[in-house]
Amino acid sequence: MLENLTALPADKILALMAKYKEDPRTDKVDLGVGVYKDASGNTPVMRAVKEAERRILADQTSKAYTGLAGDPAFGTAMRELVLADSVPAERVAAVATPGGTGAIRQALELIKMAAPDATVWLSNPTWPNHPSIIKYLGMKMAEYRYFDEETRGVDFDGLMADLDGIAAGDVVLLHGCCHNPTGANLTLDQMDQVIAKLQAKGAVPLVDIAYQGFGDGLDADAVATRRIASSFDNVLIAASCSKNFGVYRERTGILMAVAKDADQKALAQQTLAYLNRQNYSFPPDHGARVVTTILTDPELRADWEAELEETRNGMLALRQQLADELKRLTNSDRFNFLADHRGMFSRLGTSPEKVEQLRAEHGIYMVGDSRMNIAGLNAKTVPILAKAIVDAGI
Repeated sequence: MLENLTALPADKILALMAKYKEDPRTDKVDLGVGVYKDASGNTPVMRAVKEAERRILADQTSKAYTGLAGDPAFGTAMRELVLADSVPAERVAAVATPGGTGAIRQALELIKMAAPDATVWLSNPTWPNHPSIIKYLGMKMAEYRYFDEETRGVDFDGLMADLDGIAAGDVVLLHGCCHNPTGANLTLDQMDQVIAKLQAKGAVPLVDIAYQGFGDGLDADAVATRRIASSFDNVLIAASCSKNFGVYRERTGILMAVAKDADQKALAQQTLAYLNRQNYSFPPDHGARVVTTILTDPELRADWEAELEETRNGMLALRQQLADELKRLTNSDRFNFLADHRGMFSRLGTSPEKVEQLRAEHGIYMVGDSRMNIAGLNAKTVPILAKAIVDAGI
């Protein structure tokens, strides 16, 4: 049997990580892997997470399964965090998942069950796991233009023109905030136009919100998702806790399905639980319980929000520093987009050859499409990156 397997292409980011580890240079800079790092290059455990884990360890008396959908309290806490009061609770079905990736996978499984002929539309570019999972599931897929390589902003005219090709019942995947991999976001006015287009076409939105709190703030980052959720009978929302709670290895995510009414919600809830059963039975609980403990305790929540703000403002400061340094070196404002982007990532908008030149000559590691992790920088490495960008003629 195993002799029938064929070699699969290596994950580009994992391959980049391996190259970085093997590089003997002491001044190398890792901007590839999508993990938050502080100024010391560490991915810290947040204060509120440590305290929540201490309390759980002291109080927990059982490791029994919680349920196919996970702990209901986690679903409630995450629904309130992401959606607030934009949609009545009786319309929202939810299941815990192994991270945001698990939520995306379950969303696509649900679409395949409910609308097997639907085409799933993705921004070009998008997070590589989106098309990878869709192709693996054998689903129909199409792209809409998103990133303007010249301005390094959103190609909104191209986006709207491509969305004219949507058929009724198709699914359109939208990034809730902090677009990955570009860092370029739609304005709220533009999102309203996208919503109107999808309504006119009879499409169903699938929102991936993996970086709430990393852009303009917890509530500001959720505004677009809330507008989408309140504008359609059906919306799927995949949320991740990996970044904003820093619980990467705990694999903590949730899939929410906004239904037309309570009866439809009950059917969606049953189906989501069934899909969990088929894929991994009961979802992991530790990370979800940590998140729930933080969100439901005023003291822990306040501390978590304060540390998250420190993280967010730190990334904004690095963005501004890099844009300012490049402006100083080039006497041009063409890199101002770096300060305008939001989240962990920005797409530099250069060729794979230039990216390789940055690695070979300067020890700057970023993904081949020029996506760089802003959180991989610090105040000392920003000038190094800026000079390398200028030296490479980008």
